[in-house]
Amino acid sequence: MEKRLQQLPKLAEEAKKESLKYFANIKRRVPKNFDYVVQELHDAEFKKTDCLDCGNCCKTTSPIFTDKDTERISKYLRMKVADFEKQYLQRDEDNFMVLKTAPCSFLDETDNSCVIYNVRPKACAEYPHTNRKKFINISDLTIANTAICPATYSIVEALKKALPTVSKVKKRRN
Repeated sequence: MEKRLQQLPKLAEEAKKESLKYFANIKRRVPKNFDYVVQELHDAEFKKTDCLDCGNCCKTTSPIFTDKDTERISKYLRMKVADFEKQYLQRDEDNFMVLKTAPCSFLDETDNSCVIYNVRPKACAEYPHTNRKKFINISDLTIANTAICPATYSIVEALKKALPTVSKVKKRRN
């Protein structure tokens, strides 16, 4: 897994232009079965992928913490919301509450488990968002996640094969 994680950013960068073009073409006319196909690819990938073998998302990025997340986690940790925010969170450039540190403060690096798993932020519970309805609406996020999550990279590459697009080439008249 370590070798794959080292190669992932380069692979994702090499595929980025193609992925952007792919999703732009799909957005023009989203197939009716698009979410169904993505869900099948997601399910197939996560039958063979165990996030505990990787944990790269928790090691490199922060989820967005909603007010509900903050309240729920604070209560679980028996902390005041203000104290929790002061200790663990900060506002990012987009004014979202995110972790102050990476890796995640709640990641147990011995086994990539989460010490607040049962009350983790909604963004963590839904990551990598590849089983979402209206998946096409988060294509930019998905492309960004291909550099972080090996499963997302695999799902996007499989999607390109499962639902290929045909670029319209202008034909010249003779």
